[in-house]
Amino acid sequence: MQEIDILKAATDWAKAEVFSTPFFMLFGGLFLLASMGFWRLGQTALAKAYVIPLLVAGTLLFIIGAGLFYTNKQRVKQFQADHASNPVAFVEAELTRTDATLKEYRNVVFTAIPLIIIACALGLMFLSGPNWRASLITIIAMLTVILLIDGTAYGRMDGYREQLVIAKGKDKG
Repeated sequence: MQEIDILKAATDWAKAEVFSTPFFMLFGGLFLLASMGFWRLGQTALAKAYVIPLLVAGTLLFIIGAGLFYTNKQRVKQFQADHASNPVAFVEAELTRTDATLKEYRNVVFTAIPLIIIACALGLMFLSGPNWRASLITIIAMLTVILLIDGTAYGRMDGYREQLVIAKGKDKG
C-alpha cells in the first residue's frame, strides 16, 4: 500500500484551490465588463436594464474570488505549522473541516443553487419587464458560474477527504 504524505496532500489541495478561486474574479471581471458595455452601448430597454444586475453580480463574484484566494493562500502556510505541531490533531481538524464543507456544498451548491436557478427560469416565463428579465438572467448566469467552479472544488475536497481518512486509519494502526 502506498504511503500518503498528508501534509503534501493538504498543501496540494490548498494550492489547487488557490489556482481555481481566481476564476471567480475572472468571471466577476467579465460581468463588470459586460455591465460597462451595456452602459455605454445599450440602446434597448433590456440592454440598459442589464447594467446594475451585471455590476452587482460581477462585484459579488470578484469579492468571493478575492476572499477565497486570500483564505486558501493563508491556509497553505498554516498547514505546515499545524502539521508540525501535532500531525494527529491536524488530520482530525481537517477531517472535521472537510466534512462540514462537503455538507455545505451538498446543501448550498447542489441543492439551493439549482432550486434558485429553476425559480429564476420560471420567473422568466411570468415576469416580462426588462428589469426583471435582466435581473433573473444575470442571477442564473452568476449562479451557473458558482455551480461550475464549486462543483470542481467539491470533487477536489472529496478526494482530499479520502486521503485524510486513509491517513487517520494509519495513525490508529
